[in-house]
Amino acid sequence: MAINLASMIDHTLLKPSATKEEIIKLCREAREYNFASVCVNPCYVTLAAKELKNTGVAVCTVVGFPLGANSSFIKAAEAQEAVKNGAREIDMVINVGALKSCDFDYVENDIKAVISASKIKPDIKVKIIIETCLLTEEEKIHVCKIVKNSGADYVKTSTGFSTGGATVNDIELMRKIVGPDMGVKASGGIRDLETAFSMIKAGATRIGTSSSVKIINELMSEKI
Repeated sequence: MAINLASMIDHTLLKPSATKEEIIKLCREAREYNFASVCVNPCYVTLAAKELKNTGVAVCTVVGFPLGANSSFIKAAEAQEAVKNGAREIDMVINVGALKSCDFDYVENDIKAVISASKIKPDIKVKIIIETCLLTEEEKIHVCKIVKNSGADYVKTSTGFSTGGATVNDIELMRKIVGPDMGVKASGGIRDLETAFSMIKAGATRIGTSSSVKIINELMSEKI
């Protein structure tokens, strides 16, 4: 597959026990491999931005993570602070309960509040995590339409902290609903090259994984 795989990867460390030293190592690896971004918890955005200053690697952080059940006001404030601290990409979790309650206006307004707060800088990318493992197919279709209409840059499968992660079937469905131009991010359970490629083949344009270095080393081994 003729792609620059590293440039499609968000090098991720979101575990609650992540230390400052681990974040610095994450950033060092991201510089070395030229990943698209590092994805870290909000408390580490300032540190990551410092470590990645004057590189091509973006700082990504999460909002309303991992449950998506914060109020829209708190999510928007979290996003705005992250951008001010140096984040260039925001991965927000939808309010899954609101979606399942068929409160679609709330879901869309919740997303739009975060997008508006994030776009205090116009080049910020916003990805919306729909937590596919908790949704029916009908709900997946409906929320993908909401995400597209909201003006977000990406729709994303999973937090990686719920009952399941990305699947090829979900990526194919999401791509079908949002069309060819919107970003689709596969995240959760992507731990090897074969799985990463299967997600890209299905329509993913970004991969979120904590196994980034392993995956790229697998790719390099195949080229030898």
